[in-house]
Amino acid sequence: MQILAARLWNFLPWVIAGVAVVLSAMTSAHAILRKRDPRSAVSWTGIIWLVPIGGALLYLTFGINRIARRAGKLRRRRRALEARSVGSICAEEALTTTLGPDHAHLVSISRVADRLTGRKLLEGNGVTMLVNGEEAYPAMLEAIRQAKRSVALQSYIFANDEVGLQFVDVVADARKRGCQVRVSADYVGSHYSLSRAFEKAGVPFAIFLPPVLIPLKNRYMNLRNHRKILVCDGQVGFTGGMNIRKSHLLKTPGQHHEQDTHFRLEGPVVSHLMDAFADDWAFVAGEVLTGPDWYTPIEKRGEANARGVAFDPGENLDLLRLVVGAAISSARQSIRIVSPYFIPEPPVITALNVAALRGVTVDILIPEKNDSQVMQWAIQAMLWQVLGNGCRVWMTKEPFDHTKLMVVDEGWVFLGSMNMDTRSMRLNFEFNVESYDRELARIVTRHIEAKMQAARRITLKQVDARPLGIKLRDGVARLFSPYL
Repeated sequence: MQILAARLWNFLPWVIAGVAVVLSAMTSAHAILRKRDPRSAVSWTGIIWLVPIGGALLYLTFGINRIARRAGKLRRRRRALEARSVGSICAEEALTTTLGPDHAHLVSISRVADRLTGRKLLEGNGVTMLVNGEEAYPAMLEAIRQAKRSVALQSYIFANDEVGLQFVDVVADARKRGCQVRVSADYVGSHYSLSRAFEKAGVPFAIFLPPVLIPLKNRYMNLRNHRKILVCDGQVGFTGGMNIRKSHLLKTPGQHHEQDTHFRLEGPVVSHLMDAFADDWAFVAGEVLTGPDWYTPIEKRGEANARGVAFDPGENLDLLRLVVGAAISSARQSIRIVSPYFIPEPPVITALNVAALRGVTVDILIPEKNDSQVMQWAIQAMLWQVLGNGCRVWMTKEPFDHTKLMVVDEGWVFLGSMNMDTRSMRLNFEFNVESYDRELARIVTRHIEAKMQAARRITLKQVDARPLGIKLRDGVARLFSPYL
């Protein structure tokens, strides 16, 4: 028996090696066949073979997109039960007339979004820009106080500070007076910090993709919900780049202040905000939100033609990149982009360069000092790719500028939670609104131009003048940009 055991022990390394080869071959084949981005396929294949067994387990845990099946099933279930009016659809001819002859070319962006989102552009919306927490939070809190039927609230970061606790109080009051209330926050952004406060108030509260003790069940850990949505009575909505925390109150003493914008929306497009929240709530809580408490007929409230653009990694992986690409390609006069994390993917970089070479004025605004040092290094590593062909880059002054805006030809505005980086365009759950409204575009443009006047322009010469060691540091940081 001892001899047999010894022989089996001698064969064990060969068995382990055989298992490692078979497992590596199967998982690398899956990566080669399923990964749409060749860089991702190459990276995963390298990890799988360079780290035997461990690399394959990492791929099985983090490399396979299982979220599509789960999210899609719940989304189909919710939509099958959903019955509501979506408002007046904006026909292409009407949009052309509204924009006028000087902006009629922007209709091409709408055609792309029509086909990609499955949602129609809706007429009759009011869109109001709110700057910083001083304007956004009072408007949001008042909307919750005025709610009579329902409050749907979600945020990436929901801080346990004086601002977060204000929202807890008004949401709890809405619950007491009979409103249907649902609140959701991302685990990474919030770390359960307010879950007990909501639970104590009797408010249904769900955490998006919390970690679990079993490692293989943490396969969604790198997919975060970055959306910021508030809908009251299905009639008024808020979305943009602003989280719920004290740092967005610039006039309040404290550290780590953040500039940002949020938007109040009224009109039929609010149903798109509600759809995004309802999809996420079904995903995290398994509850389908339908009926008049959440969806009611919405009358026209303004002149903007608008559409919600919801992105999650379980659906069209190219959605945001294609919409942004269509907007850049349609531009004739100007493109203005404000983003705290500007590390766009190669197709977007190419589109921006081509636009600049066509004579379009391309202005990109990024923070002079980022809230993440590693992210700042990564951004610096790619600036030469846009500066070399005529794009202009501006460094906005402190406090940290968390604003996320895009305006094309002062006629099309893209607002919401999306950053110009790989994480937003491939890994995060994001929500943006595209608006075809020249008045709103003028307001947003003036806001961006005011930032530019106070900003410092950076040149290709300055970027190239960085010492070699700094360039290497920045380049290494950029390799990790999808995970920052």
